[in-house]
Amino acid sequence: MINVLFFGPVVERLGMRDCQIPCVEGMTLQCLHDQLAAIYPHAFEIVCFCAVNGWQVRDLSVELVDGSEVTFMAKFSGG
Repeated sequence: MINVLFFGPVVERLGMRDCQIPCVEGMTLQCLHDQLAAIYPHAFEIVCFCAVNGWQVRDLSVELVDGSEVTFMAKFSGG
């Protein structure tokens, strides 16, 4: 399974902080993003930051493995 975490305004749009997605061989971050964006387009339209296992990722072709932790966030500011 892939553990998916959401933060900031993405949580507000989804109404959940996390979920688990079955891992399939050869699955990339792009595949996961597209799968979730198809289900939750209103939330993923604001996603602009991804991390895999605690490391920021800009290359969505990164391959995910069973047990990966993926984070999706939107821009937000605080004080």
